[in-house]
Amino acid sequence: MKEITLTITIDEANLILEGLGSMPFNKVYQLIGKIQQQAGAQLQENGSAPAKEEAAPVSLEPKKK
Repeated sequence: MKEITLTITIDEANLILEGLGSMPFNKVYQLIGKIQQQAGAQLQENGSAPAKEEAAPVSLEPKKK
């Protein structure tokens, strides 16, 4: 299957995940995992997430100051 690249904000990603959360788990769990994995990797590259060995489950919520 051909892939595309989207650029969205953290809030937009969370909105997408929220919408997916209301769908049947067996239809969306792989997509949710893929979004979380890619977002976590990007946030870690930008220094916004803890190092891999310290990482907690991925949350796309921005850090509160």
